Amino acid sequence: MTTEKILMRNFDRAESHTLRVYRETGGYTALAKAMAMEPAAIVEEVKRSNLRGLGGAGFPTGTKWSFIPKGHPGPVYLVVNADEGEPGTFKDRYLLERDPHALIEGMLITARAIRSALGFVYVRGEYVEPWRRFSTAVREAYEAGYLGRGFDVVVHRGAGAYICGEETGLISSLEGMKGWPKLKPPFPAIKGAFGAPTIVNNVETLCHVPHIIERGAEWFAGLGTKTQGGTRMFSISGRVKRPGVYEASVAVTLRQLIDDYAGGVSGSGRLKAVVPGGSSAAVLRADEIDVPMDVDGLRNAGTMAGSAGVIVMDETVSIPEALMVVARFYAHESCGQCTPCRESTGWIYKMTRRIVAGKGRKEDLDTILDVARRGAGTTICAFYDGAVGPYISYIEKFRSEFEALVEGAGTRAVATRREASAHA
Repeated sequence: MTTEKILMRNFDRAESHTLRVYRETGGYTALAKAMAMEPAAIVEEVKRSNLRGLGGAGFPTGTKWSFIPKGHPGPVYLVVNADEGEPGTFKDRYLLERDPHALIEGMLITARAIRSALGFVYVRGEYVEPWRRFSTAVREAYEAGYLGRGFDVVVHRGAGAYICGEETGLISSLEGMKGWPKLKPPFPAIKGAFGAPTIVNNVETLCHVPHIIERGAEWFAGLGTKTQGGTRMFSISGRVKRPGVYEASVAVTLRQLIDDYAGGVSGSGRLKAVVPGGSSAAVLRADEIDVPMDVDGLRNAGTMAGSAGVIVMDETVSIPEALMVVARFYAHESCGQCTPCRESTGWIYKMTRRIVAGKGRKEDLDTILDVARRGAGTTICAFYDGAVGPYISYIEKFRSEFEALVEGAGTRAVATRREASAHA
């Protein structure tokens, strides 16, 4: 299955990050077209394109834009989420490094649609080179007159907190406070950054906007599925022969991504499990990968598209160890604001570590599942709900591996007691 490269069309060009190359390949022509359109017409075009958010939630982009209160007298802000902290995901950094002007043009068109005069780009703190490249592109855009004439951009570096990938946590950090998520409602489109209506979009999402305006909503919608248009960039890692970033239609299946794009399974050559949308997505078994990679297709399969971070595991991978690594990450990155998340993530990590060390008990597995389910839906943001996906799916789909470790621990304990009795 082959798909026209849209987001990645310039990646192989020398100096693709420069304004010169971007212009040579048609850059900023969509902006001129958008400036001749009414803001409401831009919103409707994006709605009809079926563009959905590509940072995790998959919410319809044009619909989100339409939530800005009509006739709002004060400022409206545009915030770009370039934090990209989801494990297994590394696509946005390519856009920031190799085609930063695509994001700037997308921001300018979006700003017209929502009537914003100021945008913030929140860049992951560890992304030093992407930050440098994008900051240089911003300076080029100012010098060329694209920025500074009704719309300005502030580039803000984060400090390495995964929770700031959540839109309200990001806004809190942007405002100079601790990166703690906020209760919703009100949603950011009503009351966001500095108390003003704010639209928060992911890098990849906004990079699609110029193409939609230039080539039309019908064209973009036709590239995908009935409920989601276009292509997206998939970060593929783990046990594959050609790990990397690949652009494909959202209608592509997970099997096609692994076999046709990434060259098939490496290592043992036998697929065991796949995480389809970053570490927060529920894991899929080898017999569950004939599923389209759009938002609704993966939701129907009991998982999520998330950030499209595809992590492939062959038969040599220990699922309990994989869960322990994921659990350690969530225990470390919980902001600690909500008790169910703060306490449960740390406790579940300790339990999985104990099981992997061969010291678990038979009842531990059911207790983990019970704690995970009880905590779901009880916190301010979706962080813990995301953690619950792997907690439950790893154990339920590969329970025999966990039980083998627990039974091994039990066998060793019995042997130890017998040895102690013999020496008594």
